[in-house]
Amino acid sequence: MRVAGLTGGIGSGKSAVSSLLAAHGAAIVDADEIAREVVVPGGPAHQPLVARFGPGVLAADGTIDRPALAAVAFGDPAALADLNAITHPAIGAVMAARLAALAGRGDVPIAVAVIPLLARHHVEGLGLGAVVVVDCPTDVAVDRLVRQRHMAEGDARDRLGAQAGRAERLAMADYVVDNAGSLEELRPRVAALWDWLCRLPAG
Repeated sequence: MRVAGLTGGIGSGKSAVSSLLAAHGAAIVDADEIAREVVVPGGPAHQPLVARFGPGVLAADGTIDRPALAAVAFGDPAALADLNAITHPAIGAVMAARLAALAGRGDVPIAVAVIPLLARHHVEGLGLGAVVVVDCPTDVAVDRLVRQRHMAEGDARDRLGAQAGRAERLAMADYVVDNAGSLEELRPRVAALWDWLCRLPAG
């Protein structure tokens, strides 16, 4: 099985690219989906988050209120570091287990680990054979966040600023998908990416 990491800044279009790859036949393991799973009551990150950030991050039903948690964490570098220290190991453990299960099946040609904050330790820890970066100009990403997620422009720029820099991501890339345009422009670019992934050495 070939395993690639897929990353990009918020608003870059990682979800669109991963959906198109899934249509080609890739198995998708998405860190954002797992992030929601590990914070449910009883999940490995739920109680540590409540202990660190207090009951103000809980909704009435006892689940983590993600907007409330984001409001606390994304404006404070120390709080964001604590959030990441609690959630990232739990997410990584689930991702590794799911990739191992896919490899064990023997019928999955390509798995794609979608990781917004992909770093060098993910490449080694998850056995990534390649890093794919979905890229677009910052102003395009901000526009998407404002239009599609209804964020205030200032909030969108703050979220982008809290993530790894664009140049830093591109420096890690084995393959870059330009997603500055429309979905129709993206389709042939993802088809070309799929062809490239199919030529990677199997792990």
